Amino acid sequence: MAVRKIKPVTPGQRHKIISAFDNITSAAPEKSLLMPLKKSGGRNVNGHRTMRYIGGGHKKMYRVIDFHRNKDDVQATVKTIEYDPNRSSRIALVVYEDGEKRYIIAPAGLTVGSHILSGKNAAPEIGNTMFLSDIPLGTIVHNIELKPGKGAALARSAGTYAQLSAREGKYATIKLPSGETRMVLTECRATIGTVSNADHNLEKSGKAGRSRWQGRRPRVRGVVMNPVDHPMGGGEGRASGGHPRSRKGMPAKGFKTRDRKKYSAKHIIERRKK
Repeated sequence: MAVRKIKPVTPGQRHKIISAFDNITSAAPEKSLLMPLKKSGGRNVNGHRTMRYIGGGHKKMYRVIDFHRNKDDVQATVKTIEYDPNRSSRIALVVYEDGEKRYIIAPAGLTVGSHILSGKNAAPEIGNTMFLSDIPLGTIVHNIELKPGKGAALARSAGTYAQLSAREGKYATIKLPSGETRMVLTECRATIGTVSNADHNLEKSGKAGRSRWQGRRPRVRGVVMNPVDHPMGGGEGRASGGHPRSRKGMPAKGFKTRDRKKYSAKHIIERRKK
């Protein structure tokens, strides 16, 4: 996977760097795995705006992704590698031996014609989903479950991966993309390999219009608002705004907001690096 720098023929193209889409093998998605994706515009059922800076954007359909990978001991073949407008990674359409089709998050190195397997009999190869109890220590994994059977929750975005570092009793120790080290039950599943499209972080939109196409409206800084709108607003001229905080008064930039009594705190061995 690579990125492509556009020739600077217009101001909007000057700084534009986009994906080369060189590994995409199909432009048309599988219709049976599509669902409508309704836009809210940041408004609730009463029409009141509850989230700011949301609106517009290109119409999209949601691709139903199999995050459970619970079809055990049935081999699947990769049919296509596709673009998904709802996520940063690529997705792969796989067809099982019994004819069922599913979308999965495509790991780096997975190609059309590759075979994947889930369950106890799977080998630690790219694209295969295994229980943490069966994966060799030191293996790079993604799509990790936090609760058995609930579906993958960790390391799902482009280029991310985690490493299985230890096992003790019913828990496995995993180093996450953020740098955090935590324990996860060994009955949870994970997929071997790294998530595809690792060059996603090199992309640059080049112009504000591309953010509008994605449904993002211009964001206004709190410092330039009035005191009635934001704690950092008001003042004569270009006032600094005081201590950084959110619109509702919660301190930002260093203030810890995580609940110290949260149930999962006992599973975290080492916090993420700042």
